[in-house]
Amino acid sequence: MFAHMQTLPIRYFDTHTFGDTMSRYTNDTDTLRQMISQSLPNLFSSLITIVSVFVAMVTTSPLLTLFVVLFVILMMLLSTKITGKSGKYFIQQQKSIGSINGYIEEMIHGQKVVKVFCHEEKAKEEFDKRNNELCENATQAHMFVNILMPIMGNLGHLQYALIAVLGGILAINGVGGLTLGGIAAFLQLSKSFTMPINQMAQQVNMVIMAIAGAQRIFELMDESPETDDGYVTLVNAEMRDGELTETDVHTGLWAWKHPHSDGTVTYTQLTGDVRFSEVDFGYNEDKIVLHDISLYAEPGQKVAFVGATGAGKTTITNLINRFYDLADGKIRYDDININKIKKSDLRRSLGIVLQDTHLFTGTIMENIRYGRLDATDEEVIAAAHLANADTFISRLPDGYNTMITGDGGNLSQGQRQLLAIARAAVADPPVMILDEATSSIDTRTEAIVQRGMDALMKGRTVFVIAHRLSTVQNSDVIMVLEQGRIIERGDHDALIAQRGKYYQLYTGAFELE
Repeated sequence: MFAHMQTLPIRYFDTHTFGDTMSRYTNDTDTLRQMISQSLPNLFSSLITIVSVFVAMVTTSPLLTLFVVLFVILMMLLSTKITGKSGKYFIQQQKSIGSINGYIEEMIHGQKVVKVFCHEEKAKEEFDKRNNELCENATQAHMFVNILMPIMGNLGHLQYALIAVLGGILAINGVGGLTLGGIAAFLQLSKSFTMPINQMAQQVNMVIMAIAGAQRIFELMDESPETDDGYVTLVNAEMRDGELTETDVHTGLWAWKHPHSDGTVTYTQLTGDVRFSEVDFGYNEDKIVLHDISLYAEPGQKVAFVGATGAGKTTITNLINRFYDLADGKIRYDDININKIKKSDLRRSLGIVLQDTHLFTGTIMENIRYGRLDATDEEVIAAAHLANADTFISRLPDGYNTMITGDGGNLSQGQRQLLAIARAAVADPPVMILDEATSSIDTRTEAIVQRGMDALMKGRTVFVIAHRLSTVQNSDVIMVLEQGRIIERGDHDALIAQRGKYYQLYTGAFELE
């Protein structure tokens, strides 16, 4: 299930809460574990007992055995009818558990916001609502199963009495050669026959819960994985006699390996030339958020996107990564349609620093090395120097071996951002995407980070998304977006001269400062 989750598209995680997904890993798999470790061995043991006792019953009295079989069939039909009613409630119970886990997870992450706005009582009310829903579904589910055992037990007693009466009648009339001892023996055998059947009925509760959990697990397993029809791969390259050749050594020179239908292979140097041609995109088919986007970034250029929140800036960078597929148009990377490039190779060629930095449990050294797992300690430290993160790291008690837990809760937001920049630096990618990379850093720290960023961006194609216009003034091209359309483009001086939207944004920001 975890392996399959790694193949799912970003769209899946946009539409499913983390808590609900975690519930499939914990509660739903635990119901399966209980069934496999407890119910199945009991069912197997009961089945062996039933078969062996059945043989002994047939040997003792075929007529009474026929009666027992018919009575057991009646019991099983009744059991099926009762458990059938509880099945749908067990499914609802598992969904309710997922819902309440999702809510708890959300409240844990949002405790500061809850307390700032004094919404503790509101949070408890919502929890009580979801908890009561879980209680109702669990009560309905277990009610039918819990009445099953008394019914089956009483039917077993009734069967015992009927066998005694029927056996006595057969013995008196001399049918089947039954004796008083034979009846007594058969009564014991009938108890041994119905007892495991009752035990099997006891396991029905667990089996139905497991089926409900399995249904949710297989819902995740049946989710369509991210499709990837790409065949162009990214390889290390070197120049030999004026021609690109593939090598296993990290040279800092990258090439696209392009196999053709006739069996030949060509190598194209990765320069970072990215071009959008009449691109349309919508997260839903009925709501297009990007309209007719055409732009190009030549190798080594710094292209900035500015505009109001929701204008489509981050969406453009998500399309370069192929987190989502286009509705219309094309994106070409070094004159190769990005649909032809394997997604893993495409993303390996891009370094990304996001506004929301995610750090993993481990040392600072390990978190920076996440950008390139084969990086040496010296390369990690060099990347930290480049991002100006070494200064604060060296002041920590354990330096680069300082443990990070809770997504870097023991670090400031600015320090986490510096580590994200260092992580991108150690990957040494030819193209960089900086999505509000300095938004969480104060103005003084931003000046320090900007120097590191400038060193990081040197010689690379860079896409920058920023609200602070001071960070985009030195861009080669600035794209101004509004409602998913590019309405202005040019460098800082040209856009100021136009006195359009960028001029309004810049002068407004200047006045605000």
